[in-house]
Amino acid sequence: MFVGFDYGSANCAVGVIENEQFRLLPLSKDSSFLSSTLYALDRELICEAVLHGLPHSEQDEYRQLRRGQLAKAAHARRELDLSPNEQAVFVGQQAIEAYLDMPNEGFYVRSPKSFLGAVGLRADQISLFEDIVTLMMQYIKRQAESHLGERISHAVIGRPVNFQGIGGEESNQQAEAVLRMAAKRAGFDDVAFLFEPIAAGMDYEVRLEENKTVLVVDVGGGTTDCSVVKMGPSHSQGIVRHDDFLGHSGQRIGGNDLDIALSMAAFMPHLGLGSLMKNQLPMPNQAFWNAVAVNDVSAQRDFSSLSARKLIESLIKDAQAPELLSRLLKVQQQQLGYQLVRSAESAKIALSNEDNVTVDLSYVASNVQAQVSGSLFESAIDMPLSRIEALMDEALSQANVTPEVIYVTGGTARSPAIYRKIASLYPNVPIVVGDHFSSVTAGLTRWAHKVFG
Repeated sequence: MFVGFDYGSANCAVGVIENEQFRLLPLSKDSSFLSSTLYALDRELICEAVLHGLPHSEQDEYRQLRRGQLAKAAHARRELDLSPNEQAVFVGQQAIEAYLDMPNEGFYVRSPKSFLGAVGLRADQISLFEDIVTLMMQYIKRQAESHLGERISHAVIGRPVNFQGIGGEESNQQAEAVLRMAAKRAGFDDVAFLFEPIAAGMDYEVRLEENKTVLVVDVGGGTTDCSVVKMGPSHSQGIVRHDDFLGHSGQRIGGNDLDIALSMAAFMPHLGLGSLMKNQLPMPNQAFWNAVAVNDVSAQRDFSSLSARKLIESLIKDAQAPELLSRLLKVQQQQLGYQLVRSAESAKIALSNEDNVTVDLSYVASNVQAQVSGSLFESAIDMPLSRIEALMDEALSQANVTPEVIYVTGGTARSPAIYRKIASLYPNVPIVVGDHFSSVTAGLTRWAHKVFG
């Protein structure tokens, strides 16, 4: 069985072709999408869960590779007083619920795909990300196979044009190697990769009745990718399509960055951002940024450190409004940064249909509410939107063409602010809005049947 596998920054999805029709497979009781999140009662327990998901024939080799971590996992299970078969690692909605229930007691990862191309990762960090992705893929594959009633052997996996802006092709190779190893350990016989904007474009292409030059803009949870592609009846049947792919650009800028920017603008003033020190100097903003920069490994490591706690405590002593900085200290002590960004994401989604949203921040301090307007949101995300504009220009410059259609997709593209920005840049080019959540999966699935069928 061949599938398209969208291992996304925000959500994961799997698609199949049945009777020449694409459909998403359910990955839970209620949804075909699985949130790209993981929560472990202890980080070391992740490799233990991976081991249990491997075929018996592969377990000895994995035990040798992870001897140290598995010994730490056994110790952690004893320290937490967990029975041998008690679940200690959760993915998707279960992970979110476990994190919200115990935010300062476990290990929580949101959008692990965003970290895979990070520069300067140590070998042990790469091993950790291999295990995180493997565990998620094992779970997703089991869910999909349970629904299908047969084994899935091959998959086309989507990938951004660039996993990490500053790492170049080395970062791309590192991230793709992690995904390939995870897919192997999850039980796939073979996988191929396809740029996500091209996959999204292929879903649109099946509807075209004449040839078009299309600028595909895929604004996802972790990355924005653009591709300029020749599409239509004269192109769609080919397997080798290098000549149809005219230009590409991509950067790690997406919905996560919009959520972080909104957190800074709407929430952090309630925690002391913008307030003054006793010496009349403005409060330094690095600690506030690190608190919500959930897609930055180094920022999260710095914010969780003892030195960050001591810094905030010193800021409280020097602040004109120490009660506000005490809220930031609570965020640091209880690891509430992810929850703040999640609140910003909910506000962003609500602003798609409302002009103003009230956000409850009582988990930071009682009776604290943040008012978020559409204009505040647009002002907060001005910098990310400028970077998206630059990516569109870069892809078109490579292609040296004027697009006949702009095809916009990706979960983040639901925001009216994104649509208005794109429409203002190319007022004379028709814009087609795709299925924000399944366009990429559909294209990956169609390509899987071409390359593996």
